[in-house]
Amino acid sequence: MTVKVAVIYYSSTGTVHALAHAVAEGAASARAEVRLRRVAELAPDSAIDENPQWRRHADATASITEASVEDLAWADAFAFGTPTRFGAPAAQLKQFIDQTAGLWREGKLADKPVTAFTSAYNRHGGSEATILSLANVFYHWGALIVPLGFTDPAVYAAGGNPYGTSMTGPAMDGPDTATLESARYQGRRLAQVAIRLLEGGRAADAAERDGSPREALTATTSLTA
Repeated sequence: MTVKVAVIYYSSTGTVHALAHAVAEGAASARAEVRLRRVAELAPDSAIDENPQWRRHADATASITEASVEDLAWADAFAFGTPTRFGAPAAQLKQFIDQTAGLWREGKLADKPVTAFTSAYNRHGGSEATILSLANVFYHWGALIVPLGFTDPAVYAAGGNPYGTSMTGPAMDGPDTATLESARYQGRRLAQVAIRLLEGGRAADAAERDGSPREALTATTSLTA
């Protein structure tokens, strides 16, 4: 079964961009169809030009398609990435999320698996708080949060953040091998959970069409057995 995964992210200097690519690779390795999308930049050129690394990254990624709410309507599962901004998501990603009210009212974001990843300069710079802040959005959507947990050695090797992959350190260094592998695992895990949910849902629908409530219940509960 093929599932559709949207990887939506904001990155100013490239760290979260690298993580987003790794998440997308992980999802694709689980046979997911992936859309990698960057959200629109809100900062003025004058601010970007003050940071050469920011300017280089903005120019280098200008060809990547900007995210739209249609990408969320299309997807069976979502992954969101952002650098931490005082323990919260970047304004650019939040502005994109604020455009989803229509899909939310229609229930088109509910029951879809979602996960998040982030980066911060300091080890205690707000990585966990940023992911938990995004979780508040996912609760409102009725989405199904898929954390890393301590479910694979890759999580331990990358520093042991059970909420989601987080890069720590200067942006110029970029994510190390262990962090990128954690991000790939996170994307793969998200896709695998989405596949299980879709397979379980289809089995339950088929049993219901056959007129057997007991079989429909069995098909649904076997997903977590």
